[in-house]
Amino acid sequence: MNASVAATTTTATRSPRSRNPLPGFGLSLGLGLSWLSLVVMLPLLALSVRAVGLGVDGWWRALSDPRVQASLKLSFGTAFVAAICASIIGALVAWVLVRYRFPGRRLLDALVDLPFALPTAVAGIALTAIYSANGWIGQWLEPHGLKIAYTSTGIVLALIFIGLPFAVRTVQPLLETLGREQEEAAASLGASRFTALRRVIFPEILPGLLTGFSLAFARGLGEYGSVIFIAGNLPYKTEIAPLLITIRLEEYDYNAAIALAALLLVASFLSLLAINAIPLLFAHERRKGKPQ
Repeated sequence: MNASVAATTTTATRSPRSRNPLPGFGLSLGLGLSWLSLVVMLPLLALSVRAVGLGVDGWWRALSDPRVQASLKLSFGTAFVAAICASIIGALVAWVLVRYRFPGRRLLDALVDLPFALPTAVAGIALTAIYSANGWIGQWLEPHGLKIAYTSTGIVLALIFIGLPFAVRTVQPLLETLGREQEEAAASLGASRFTALRRVIFPEILPGLLTGFSLAFARGLGEYGSVIFIAGNLPYKTEIAPLLITIRLEEYDYNAAIALAALLLVASFLSLLAINAIPLLFAHERRKGKPQ
């Protein structure tokens, strides 16, 4: 009797942390990490090892090529500009989807995700058909000196197309959570619409804007299919870095291809680190701003 009472007391006083409500955690964690290592980490580790093995001389020979430098400037520049444009346009689209009710709203909401499902080659061909010299829009723009296809402008448009969903989907939940109460409270205190936008709405959606920008930038750096059709792929002019990696592989210049791939990998990884750091930074700032 005393032994059973002692066992019951020990079980009742056991720390809640020692009881796992989800069985199979160890097995699930082991399988998940194994698949993650085989599918993601192992190829990245192999690339990193090969990149480190190039040495300083190998990196210098690979990156000092003027053609490589031109492609890197084009890729980073167009990805940056496209990410900014996608963030602004995406915020406006998210605002319309959240704050207004109109016929076709659900269809528009579904179309936002179309670049996720659409093959990138199809997107590139469609954009080229629209903005080329004899395309639906290009035939009206080129007589006025506005050439889009086979220029850096066309590359930016293609990257905006594939980066827009990231911007919309990161801002939209924040606007849905925000609601109208804070705006109405600001208006009741005499704030104008611009002041409410600047002091109430913008600080709340800023983390989403920065996250969408980082995602669009990281995706734009490595985008290939939707860009090569509309870029024209002219060396020193419209040749992007992912395409040059393929060209170097076809030329059996593996060191140059590895250096370029590793550089893009590091840039994308830093963008993803920024995405994870943004919520922590804003949470820290909000804790500092709270009265003690």
